[in-house]
Amino acid sequence: MTETAAPALLWRPTTERIQRSQLHRFMTWLRQERGRDFPDYDSLWRWSVNDLEGFWAAAWDYFDIKAYKPYAKVLAKREMPGAQWFTGAELNFVDQVFRHKTSAKPAILYASETQPLKEMSWGALHEQVGAVAAHLRALGVKRGDRVVAYAPNTPETIVAFLAVASIGAIWSVCSPDMGLNAVLDRFRQIEPVALFAVPSSHYNGKHLDKTDVLTQLIAELPSVKNLILMPGETQQALPDVPTARWAEVIAKPAELKVEPVPFDHPLWVVYSSGTTGLPKPIVHGHGGVVIVIMVLTALHNDLGPDDVFHWYSSTGWIMWNAQVAGLLVGSTIAIYDGSPNWPDWNRLWQFAGEVKATFFGAGAAFYANCQKAGVEPRKVADLSSLHSVGSTGSPLSKDSYAWIYDQLGKDIWLTPISGGTDFAGGFVAGCVLLPVYAGEMQVRCLGADIQSFDDHGKSLTDEVGELVCVSPLPSMPLYLWNDTDGKRYHDSYFDVYPGIWRHGDWLRITPRGGAIIYGRSDATINRYGLRLGTSEIYRAVEELPEVLDSLVVDLEYLGRNSYMPLFVVLRPGITLDAALKDRINQAIRKAVSARFVPNDIFQVSDVPRTLSGKKLEVPVKKILLGQPVEKVSNPGTMANPGSLAWFVDFAKQRAA
Repeated sequence: MTETAAPALLWRPTTERIQRSQLHRFMTWLRQERGRDFPDYDSLWRWSVNDLEGFWAAAWDYFDIKAYKPYAKVLAKREMPGAQWFTGAELNFVDQVFRHKTSAKPAILYASETQPLKEMSWGALHEQVGAVAAHLRALGVKRGDRVVAYAPNTPETIVAFLAVASIGAIWSVCSPDMGLNAVLDRFRQIEPVALFAVPSSHYNGKHLDKTDVLTQLIAELPSVKNLILMPGETQQALPDVPTARWAEVIAKPAELKVEPVPFDHPLWVVYSSGTTGLPKPIVHGHGGVVIVIMVLTALHNDLGPDDVFHWYSSTGWIMWNAQVAGLLVGSTIAIYDGSPNWPDWNRLWQFAGEVKATFFGAGAAFYANCQKAGVEPRKVADLSSLHSVGSTGSPLSKDSYAWIYDQLGKDIWLTPISGGTDFAGGFVAGCVLLPVYAGEMQVRCLGADIQSFDDHGKSLTDEVGELVCVSPLPSMPLYLWNDTDGKRYHDSYFDVYPGIWRHGDWLRITPRGGAIIYGRSDATINRYGLRLGTSEIYRAVEELPEVLDSLVVDLEYLGRNSYMPLFVVLRPGITLDAALKDRINQAIRKAVSARFVPNDIFQVSDVPRTLSGKKLEVPVKKILLGQPVEKVSNPGTMANPGSLAWFVDFAKQRAA
């Protein structure tokens, strides 16, 4: 696939915008302090991937990373997996945040469906983190222990995270919109010793009592010895476990004592689901997250101490982590907890106006929905402070590019990014020095040697191939939890191209050096920016006695909304009627999340499988996206090759 005509030019930076940008300052610093003069971004990027040690050492010095012990070597071991970065260094994520604690600007601005706008100062944030960290230490929580949260996108959750990180414990969080089984599938794997949780939440105009779920979590997580109950109302009895209430904890001031930890000491566990087994518990280190996210936040998103940074997210998405990381560069972070379309699609734009956001970010589906709903952001909010708009989660269509510029103005810098939970960073992103073209992300990220590969490992230009990273990044996973021999880690990212990270996205590098993502190349579901393994849906659906087998695919693709059909094989004599469809949807809502309820459910006679019994999700997905059956499947390796005929007919009917 190639592009015959150049896309529309939508934006070009002014000289003033370039000169006040964080990237321009970095390039000036490189010239003055390192004697390296780069005429353009492309030459800077090529240096950053050809001289990994030189680039990352420069980033360390430029951002003045606070370390208790200096590093001995930037990259002691270069191979993937297993690269060893900044060996010998000791630091802590929290120290990088509180370099800005004397700022007179707010650290956090916050609102929700029920909470009007309020702010938290840097001083108050520092004090509350100190109090919560002292409470955790008093409970016996120590370095390396896992502390988890069942919590929404509120300041309290950020305080809890920073407190956990400050003592060298390991953080993990799930959003209250996730079902009980989905939360247990994640937290059971890491055996947490303490739990932060809300007894209730509020979403889409509804009060949701979570006490029953909380009680079951405590019962099913025997390693949890203590509960810290975060703000929320409930009329039900609380779990029978030692419990401290949030207000009591933060009412006891204590000096914040930050624990120095090695560069690769675990910071958090996040989850990225494959197509089989439990969600992958991915472990990232303090140092790798700090330096990679600072490069993304400052140099690619052009954020600094003068910015008010909002990126709509739930705590279950890596963009929550990226939003919190705005604190690393001194930005005020503006967080909103609730549905993006309650009471209507104007709400987030109104919030952006209330906080005077300079940078507004959301998933690509948000902009498409605003366009469909006829939203006119500048008519419902004062967006005079806004100068940058971000998008991620799924490909942003050219129509959405056009809508953003039509509605927000020609002086807005639109900077879509694509990265992942897997490495807590960006692969392709924006560059404020360069023009914006419709449908195209501007650049490959500094330090990220991203290429498009064909099936044989040949690098492609202006053709669609697999997105790969051919050199290590400091934020790549340290390991997957409980993956003692590293096999699951290897098989997740390095089984197709040995020694090269395969991300699972379709990518085209354009002749301009930009990039276009075309959606997932594997069977992982990417639903409105949240990724989930199909196995979690199968478990929920196939527990129903009527369902013998099932298959789900996500047909998210460039320029289209996510369309996720579910195909079910039912017991003899049972027909898929409205009542059964509702039971299936309710099972998914309860066990996984309402976000992963399918668009449609269809009854089929058989699910295509390999001779070894594996469901053929990727071939079915390719057939439904219009590829010929003979190119995507090999009947000789199938247990039931005739089963594909139904899907071929289904694809033809959808295309008609």
